[in-house]
Amino acid sequence: MGEPDNWVTAAGELSPEAVDAYGRVTRHEHIDPKRDARALAELAEWGLVTTDPRLPHLPIALDPQEAGRRRLDDELRQVAAKAAHMARIPQLTDELSLHFERAKWRSGRGSEFLAEPELVDARIEQAVGQARAELLTARPGGPRTPARLAAAQERGGAALARGVGIRTLYLDTGRDDAMTRAYVTAMTGLGAQFRTQVTPFQRCVVIDRRQAFISDHIVNSTPSHASWHVRDRAVVAFIAEVFEEGWRRADPWNGDPRSGAPRSAGRSGTRTTPLQREILRDMARGIEQRLTAQRLGIGLRSLSKEVHTLRRLFGASTLQELTYQWALSDERLIDDPPPQHGQATAPPHHDQPTAPPHHGQATA
Repeated sequence: MGEPDNWVTAAGELSPEAVDAYGRVTRHEHIDPKRDARALAELAEWGLVTTDPRLPHLPIALDPQEAGRRRLDDELRQVAAKAAHMARIPQLTDELSLHFERAKWRSGRGSEFLAEPELVDARIEQAVGQARAELLTARPGGPRTPARLAAAQERGGAALARGVGIRTLYLDTGRDDAMTRAYVTAMTGLGAQFRTQVTPFQRCVVIDRRQAFISDHIVNSTPSHASWHVRDRAVVAFIAEVFEEGWRRADPWNGDPRSGAPRSAGRSGTRTTPLQREILRDMARGIEQRLTAQRLGIGLRSLSKEVHTLRRLFGASTLQELTYQWALSDERLIDDPPPQHGQATAPPHHDQPTAPPHHGQATA
């Protein structure tokens, strides 16, 4: 590569050739209009020389202090304009970000954010109306209004008539609402299936495993009815599998009310402690005892002792049998408050003392 052009200078500086030419002009030395053309043009731009077109070889030097002040004023105006432009950049990017975020929310192969309740209802109604094979719904919320139940029954009945399989998951507390029970009874008679689950779960609607509606967990300060319309097949398949996990753990429901099982800890007839029920709930979900102990803030040995006590209490010789007995127990319906980390609840006193396991007997 060759040497850089001698006339390329740093911003705001004069080239050495221009400085040399300005000195020769002040000393009235010879100036070659052709050889010194670039230097003279640079000096003229700075306002340091002026030239009579009739006498190009005799340029006239001007006051450098005055030229410097004019040059500084020009630079300051440019800096002020640049600063004003920079100050507008955040406002501009904020405005453009709104369009960018909306574009992401409405990407053809991803998800669309739905904030208005009318839009959510209309979009779900349209999707359910197009269902051809399967409709999965998880409803952890409270009872719906009579109008909403009537509309849901009409849509569901039409879908069942087309041969669409319908499965709906409710919280166990849904059995307490008379209108919901009537709706479930009517829909069960048409061929729909319902189950209830004691533990909380996420709201979702899955149509033909091709599209889904889920609650919002991204946009801040959105109302509870806000939803995402998901079309990504991989994400929809994952949502459907989450539903299936909850469905496998839930109890069939044909519209019957809840039994008279105890609903809060400490009621008469309750055999287990809140700590033991937390352990049993994790066992029913297949969670490792090590993780359960960490969550409850107790040692693994303490947890093993609690499990051994529970096995004797339920008359179970194995962990699998204990889990099965717990699934049949009314105490699984007790609504316990969330456990405080590190605060274990002492087990209840029973008629028979807890004995160590016999040799060869399965332990926790």
